[in-house]
Formats: sequence, structure tokens, C-alpha cells
Amino acid sequence: MSGGNWVAQNKVRPGVYINFEGKSNLGTVSERGIVTMPLTLGWGASRTVLVIEAGDNLKSVLGYDLAAPQLLLVREALKRAKTLLLYRLNAGTKATGTHGGLTVTAKYGGVRGNDIGIVVQQNMDDEEQFDVITLVAGTEADRQTVSAIAGLSGNDWVDFSGTGALTATAGVPLAGGADGTVTNADHTDYLAAIELRDFQTMALPVSDPTLKSVYISFAKRLRDSEGRKIQLVVENYPTADYEGVISVKNGVVLADGTTLTAAQATVWAAAATAGANMNESLTYQAYDDAVDASPRYTNSQIEAALKAGEFVFVPNNGRAVVEQDINTLTGFTPAKGKAFAKNRVMRVLDGINNAFKQTFESYYIGKVDNNDDGRGLFQSECSTYLNALQGIRAIQNFNPQTDIVVTAGQDTDTVYAEVSVQPVDAIEKIYMKVSVK
Repeated sequence: MSGGNWVAQNKVRPGVYINFEGKSNLGTVSERGIVTMPLTLGWGASRTVLVIEAGDNLKSVLGYDLAAPQLLLVREALKRAKTLLLYRLNAGTKATGTHGGLTVTAKYGGVRGNDIGIVVQQNMDDEEQFDVITLVAGTEADRQTVSAIAGLSGNDWVDFSGTGALTATAGVPLAGGADGTVTNADHTDYLAAIELRDFQTMALPVSDPTLKSVYISFAKRLRDSEGRKIQLVVENYPTADYEGVISVKNGVVLADGTTLTAAQATVWAAAATAGANMNESLTYQAYDDAVDASPRYTNSQIEAALKAGEFVFVPNNGRAVVEQDINTLTGFTPAKGKAFAKNRVMRVLDGINNAFKQTFESYYIGKVDNNDDGRGLFQSECSTYLNALQGIRAIQNFNPQTDIVVTAGQDTDTVYAEVSVQPVDAIEKIYMKVSVK
């Protein structure tokens, strides 16, 4: 289904085309919490989107427990995200091992395969049977009892091949596993795959300026041409000057002493943005399990960063907190004023876009007559949703009698809707006068 911005009522595809413009005085709420990112990993299905839910056991999927240092960025994402759409960029080389006529091959390419070993021992109850044990880092992960190689089945870690009889061995270590290299084409494949999924934010945890430019173009196309209001989080790219791009300036120090770079911190920022409600700001929210910002900045440096549209972490009472929940938009216009630089405001506007688009596509397009009754029904649906937003203090001063108008468009199959909303921002500055008697 098509969507995006419009200038004239001349669209070809059926869809919902919505423009948001700031004024000078300036249903149900959908669930948030889906973040996506591409990573280079030492294990796991490659070049495919892996759906990871908070609380999932990841050892067989990604090769390690969530607490392992190899899954640092996955762990950072799941601190705030409900769902992670993870894409492993690299395929790598599979580790292998042989013993007699038996060949053992790691399920996936990557260095984790080198931690796998196979033990073949005679079964204690039946001397004609053998126990074939798969060990991962010395811990048993699978055990099969068979009489010959042909009876073995692949498991979460290895595939077996070969023919003939089994012979006992104290250990067959797998070797030769490698992570391989990642090219820009792998990132292009990721963007093509993830475009087919629904998500709120995307993290790009790399510093390559060429890739940042590619990803920003992708985000702009989804937002402006296709009506999919996602946000992209990158490091140190405030020149994007766009409400759909968040630029993280620095990193943090975790309680265990791990220092995350700005590129690595994009993962938490994207997850926190995806998980934040429409009536919630991340300003002065603490980065989970962080004790300091890295590097720290002076007051003048922080002010300069905020004016440039940068997302900055600052130290605060033994924590690292978000100084201000902003995106990179700094080139304000009458159509896009300062409010559009606030991510809480954008969550409201993007939520309205997505809700109206989903409602129209699911219940109205091709199903409801384009007459006064049909348009009135759609207007009522929209009013109900906006009243719900007002109920959770995401917007204010909404008047369903005057702030939404749905009329016939220029063609017999088009509808024109005009909506006025006033998003609620969080209190961030307090000016106080204290009189001394």
C-alpha cells in the first residue's frame, strides 16, 4: 500500500498521503517497541531477519548467552526494545572436523564454530551403540545414541555427514570457522530485507560516512515517499538536518567498566526511542546500567551540540542521562518549526500518520462509499483516535468539531482530510523568580 507526502492531488496508487505542517502558534494507540539493526556476528543464520523477543534464550540462535561480550549490542538493544529485528550481515566460513568416515560441519559460519567439539563413546547399556555428544565450549549441547554414522541427525550446532561405522574418540574439535568480511552490498541486502518488516527505529552501529548516507536516504524514502514513519539513529551525523534521523554524539561507561562508543550507543538510543510511548520523552532518562558519559563535555560544548541537533549523554549523579530527546532537524521552516526537532512530538505525529494509514487501509479503502456517510464514518474514527491521544496527554486542546474535516477530493475516489493537532511536550526548562523578604 502506498503512502507519503503530497503536493497536488495527483497520486496514482491507492493509499494515504499525509502532510504534517507546523502552525505558527506552535481508536487505540498502537504499541511501540520494535527496533532493527545489522551486525557482524560470530554465529547465527546469515543474511536473514531474525526476530528476537526480550527474554528469548539466544544461545542456539546467536551462539552465546545474552550476557556474553559477543552479544554486547544485542543486550543493549533489549534493555529497552520489546522486539529486535536483527540481521546478521556476514556469512563467514563454517568450522569442520573429521573422524574416520564421519564429517562434522558447524551449522553456521563464524568463529563460534571453533568452540564446538564432538565426542564419540560406546554406549554403557548397549555395546553395539555409540553416544555422539556435541560440546559447545566444553558444555554438552546434544547427545544422540546410534549404531552408525547414517543414524545421526543434525542439531542446533552441527550437521553430520559420511557413511560407515562409528569409532570412539575422546574429542573431534572443529576448526577453520571464520567470520568473513562485510561489504556495502551486504548492507544494501539488509535494507531490502528489512523494508518488508514493520519497525519504529533502526540503529546503524558503524562509523562509515558512506553507509550513513545510504541509510539516511533509505529512511527519507520510507518516511517521505512511502508514508512509513520510522527513525534512523546514527553517530555523529548532525548534518542530516532531518526529523527522521537522530545523531548520537558520544557514548557511555557501563557499570562493569565497558566503554561504549557513540556508534555502539546508537543501539540503546534506537531501542529507547522505539520503546518510548507517544506521551513520553527521553530527556534526562538514564541509560540503563551506565555510570558515566564518554567522553564528557563542557557546558559550552553541550550547548553547541544541542544547537547542532545532536543527541548527547551527560553524567548525572553516577548515571549517564540523555541531555535532550532531539533529532537532527535544525533548518526550521514555517512548515517545520522547532517542535519537529523534538522526538516526543515526532512520536505523536508519526503515530497519527501510522494509525490513520492503517485504519484507512484496513477498513475503508475499496470498502466504504465515498459519500457523506462514508467520509463521516472515517472522520469519526479519526476523532476517536485523537481523543484517545488527548486522554493519554500526547496531544492537547483537540476539538473534534473544528480540528478535523474530511471532505471529497478532486476525483470521485479521493478523500481530503485536514487535521489540526497540538502535541504535548515535556517540561525541560524551568525559569523561577525567588523573592527574598
